[in-house]
Amino acid sequence: MVAWKLSAIEMVAAFQASTLTPVQVLEACLDRIETVNPTLNAFVAMRIDGARADAQASTERYARAAALSPLDGVPIAIKDNLITSDLPTTWGSVAGRGYLAAQDELAVARAREAGLVVVGKTNVPEFTLEGYTHNALFGTTRNPWNPEKTPGGSSGGSVAAVAAGMVPLALGTDGGGSTRRPAGYTGLVGLKPSIGAIARVHGLPSLLLDFEVVGLIARNMVDLRQLFQALVGPNVADPASFSVLGATRKLPKQLRISYIPTMGESPVDPAIAAACAIGAQRLETMGHSVAVGPLPLELETLTASWAQVGQIGLAWLMARHPQWRNGAGERYRDMAILGDALAATTLWDILNTVSQLRRDVAHLFDTVDVIVMPTSAAMPWPAGDTHPPVIAGQAVGARGHAVFTGWVNAAGLPGLNVPVDFDGGMPIGLQLIGPFGSDVALMELGEAFESNGDTQWGWPPLLSHAPVDGHL
Repeated sequence: MVAWKLSAIEMVAAFQASTLTPVQVLEACLDRIETVNPTLNAFVAMRIDGARADAQASTERYARAAALSPLDGVPIAIKDNLITSDLPTTWGSVAGRGYLAAQDELAVARAREAGLVVVGKTNVPEFTLEGYTHNALFGTTRNPWNPEKTPGGSSGGSVAAVAAGMVPLALGTDGGGSTRRPAGYTGLVGLKPSIGAIARVHGLPSLLLDFEVVGLIARNMVDLRQLFQALVGPNVADPASFSVLGATRKLPKQLRISYIPTMGESPVDPAIAAACAIGAQRLETMGHSVAVGPLPLELETLTASWAQVGQIGLAWLMARHPQWRNGAGERYRDMAILGDALAATTLWDILNTVSQLRRDVAHLFDTVDVIVMPTSAAMPWPAGDTHPPVIAGQAVGARGHAVFTGWVNAAGLPGLNVPVDFDGGMPIGLQLIGPFGSDVALMELGEAFESNGDTQWGWPPLLSHAPVDGHL
């Protein structure tokens, strides 16, 4: 068997059957990284010696039938804005080069406690505020399905690593779609949990209020659910983590689904529109009730103020932590200047808008069980460009491709990308959105959707060649 092609659960089954060891799987993944990372630039820092020691310890645990969790020994990548005690966390910025914290962020610590083998850190845009993945420190990350295209952002390095077979699992973050859209662009499943489902402790300062959560990335739903179970749970240092009660809110077996094909007048790529409509039809054939229509929420105020959230966050960061200003790109220093010029009443207005949205969403889910919509409005664009300037023949701004995702973050809801189709060899994703705390039920729906499809995971054609003879 080709070890790097195995899913996380297949790896664990091989460990339990003694047909492979965590050491052998890690070496296969390291070989794969050596082969494809120079093309994709997904990993920007590696902990090879540490990973080998962890894999050896896991191998010894399996020999004693003492695995730490259902994912013990599985390699995982960590996005470069999640703090790791043994690798720098640069946040994609020259300003962060060499920044090494004293302890892991809680999600990373829980991954290690579960026996997952941290292989390295993956690339991000500077301060993780962009929808593509490039920075002056490490350069551009590329899409395994077409290296001329972007994998999206800001979790572009993590999705590229998983889609190319470098690792089966990765952690990202999602503050406005940064896990879901990249997962959609690379044919993966990607979860943005409810706020608090995965506690945030010992992390970088927040630039996006409480919108940003730890995102989970895998090639299939079974792996994704296992990763979620390894990380979920409250922590006293994050009061919000006690509000979701393990993210186990139930949903009916026969769902009332609202399919939202467009967001107001914003354009959607025709291939995405067609593929997602077919995805909605699949849900209907699964026995659910699907109604098509607009999203009955007032989002114009949130949309108009979205850029200000990041500007205010950067202004605060650079004022309170000036080390992040020194070496930061000019674009981000300018954003901080804009944020510094905003009145305090602007932030208060944003907070009021978010609070009203969360109340409105709670009422919406009294009449609807799940909301379904495209994950992105645009297909992947050239890897070095910040965003597509035109969608479906219509000029758009910097977040024209991202109209379907940011409101989910502001509302605090769980959102899940599932692959639905391809266009021109590039994946298309469908987004499933549940009420607050329905993370597990939403993943169960995603798994049923996956199993009812007529396609399974297939490797990107440019990178599907067999490894060098003599290696797994």
